[in-house]
Amino acid sequence: MAGHSKFKNIMHRKGAQDKKRSAMFSKLSREITVAAKMGAPDPDMNPRLRLAVNNAKAQSMPKDNIQRAIDKASKGDAENYEEIRYEGYGPGGVALIVEALTDNRNRTATNVRTAFAKNGGNLGASGAVSHGFERKGLIEYPAGAGDEEKVLEAAIEAGADDVESAEDGHSVWTDMEVLHEVAGALEKVLGEAESVKLAWKPNLTVEVAEGDAQTLFKLIDALDDDDDVQTVWGNYDVSDEVMAKLG
Repeated sequence: MAGHSKFKNIMHRKGAQDKKRSAMFSKLSREITVAAKMGAPDPDMNPRLRLAVNNAKAQSMPKDNIQRAIDKASKGDAENYEEIRYEGYGPGGVALIVEALTDNRNRTATNVRTAFAKNGGNLGASGAVSHGFERKGLIEYPAGAGDEEKVLEAAIEAGADDVESAEDGHSVWTDMEVLHEVAGALEKVLGEAESVKLAWKPNLTVEVAEGDAQTLFKLIDALDDDDDVQTVWGNYDVSDEVMAKLG
């Protein structure tokens, strides 16, 4: 159990989607609808739906929007979304995993391939990079939830695997099978999490230089801007110095 790690940039930068609130709500709604369609429309009976609803609430998505997304699935008038994972390499040899929900596989594949090609990346075949990641549960807390020691102690008690603390918050990693149990135990001590989700955690990270980092973030932003793309994961580590230069 580690209490601190310098690597905090494994996901696309926090705040990138905050600037595009309506687009973010659209993606959250899509995940809620898909989750409700795949299982029961009751979050208490459907772990995936519970995750989706909790993440929507954490982003201050209105209750009416959440309910509409659930109702859309139960009424049977929802589009048939397909889950697709794309894998490839970005600038500096960074490995990227792109998770999408789409009702048009060809459109999404073209858009993702174009984003990689225009921003110094290469889209690979399925399995090209995922062998370098672990599928884990990720629970995120803001810095205000507690100091490093408090969060680490709570995580150990809850049965988590690892904690990474930085100035902007805490990332608690768990086995995916016990994500809900650990999240529930943490909530009793630290309050409601910022997000609870399944994630791709890299086994090794790649230090990215300033020039490559700038192009890499352009690629990630281009992928984020696509309505079909839900999440972008990567094994990059950008130093505080480089992040400061990039603004």
